[in-house]
Amino acid sequence: MSNLELGLWSFPVLLLLIFLRMPIGLAMLVVGFCGSWMVGGSTLMILAKLKSETYTTFSSYSLSIVPLFLLMGQFATLGGMSQSLFKAAEVWMGHRKGGVAMAAVGACAGFGAICGSSLATAATMGQVALPELRRYGYSGALASGTLAAGGTLGILIPPSVILVIYAILTEQNIAKLFVAAFIPGILAAIGYMLTISIYVRLRPGSAGIRERVPYKERFIALGEVWPVLVIFILVVGGIYGGWFTPTEGAAVGAAGTGLIALVNGGMNWRTFSESILATASATAMIFLIVLGAGIYNGFLALTQVPQEAAAWVTDQGFAPMMVLIIILVFYLLMGCVMDSLSMILLTIPIFYPIVIQLDFGMSVEDFSIWFGILALIVVEVGLITPPVGMNLFIINSMAKREIPIRETFTGVLPFVASDLLRVVVLVAFPILTLGLLRVF
Repeated sequence: MSNLELGLWSFPVLLLLIFLRMPIGLAMLVVGFCGSWMVGGSTLMILAKLKSETYTTFSSYSLSIVPLFLLMGQFATLGGMSQSLFKAAEVWMGHRKGGVAMAAVGACAGFGAICGSSLATAATMGQVALPELRRYGYSGALASGTLAAGGTLGILIPPSVILVIYAILTEQNIAKLFVAAFIPGILAAIGYMLTISIYVRLRPGSAGIRERVPYKERFIALGEVWPVLVIFILVVGGIYGGWFTPTEGAAVGAAGTGLIALVNGGMNWRTFSESILATASATAMIFLIVLGAGIYNGFLALTQVPQEAAAWVTDQGFAPMMVLIIILVFYLLMGCVMDSLSMILLTIPIFYPIVIQLDFGMSVEDFSIWFGILALIVVEVGLITPPVGMNLFIINSMAKREIPIRETFTGVLPFVASDLLRVVVLVAFPILTLGLLRVF
């Protein structure tokens, strides 16, 4: 078997291990280690590579941003920011048709601005908003579908852990990626709200209406979300303004949310310890995936799979847009069975060299940013696509058997349609992604 054939066969072997419930990071590590050995390396050489790869990967200064953003999300939850965001959105929008569900989407967008994780946003906002949605007569399908979809805003609206990883892989500017993700993130939130508005008009019995709240109470509730705005401006504005690096910005954000949690009474030694342990656990999981992807991609480089794939696509003369669409469809399908971080780490070293050689009428930097945002959006759609979307199961588990999983699957489908429509618009009009980069 040639090295190229060995590299191609590694994909089905890797998927088989994942389907057998081996952790994704470990599966990539095992396949990459064994594949490198089969290519012709000695055991001692492979072990030496494992040592050097581990040191090279985890000594990267850029990766230190990951635990800091995760810790910021933990502290934000303790500080009661999710509750204040939802309450403010609810008193302003709850009296409209589908208003409480729209408020949940708005709160997810706000919390995503200080969290950076889809699963964490879905879990946190589910605890806050799901009881309220049910109390005001929202159907199980609409309530769970809204929160599952809203959770995906956590990874798209900056700061985003996945965008940091993508920036490291493609050697792009993290601050520019954050800015480019802002308009697509806002479009996602608006699209979800429009979806809710259409849904409740087609099915009037699926949502109740909250009583109108006086403007005095609305402004009081709005005033309670100032910490979220301050943290977001401080972190994202500070990074793009050049006040500090992305890692320093993440440290400032973690310190700021921790201070707010302490002042609000949500922080004590027990909750602080739990936050540190939860952050350490999530970081360890992410870093294992990063290491496994590094070993596996090193094996693919030995087999020349990325180079041969890029050469084959170029020789076929495919239209650049066709290649892009095929890749996005692949991401959409595989995102249903793999988490977003694993997909990005596994595929970017293969797909990026292919698409970067194609002519899309823009600079390499602009294309890299545009492609990264598109890939992130399509992969995140997998989190809410039945039958294995992770956000669906997180929200459904919070319903405590009140909402059958079938209803959650049904309720999220209109939001999936909204996401697909948004992808089409962003592919057709790259300026929506790159426009802010022209302004600043």
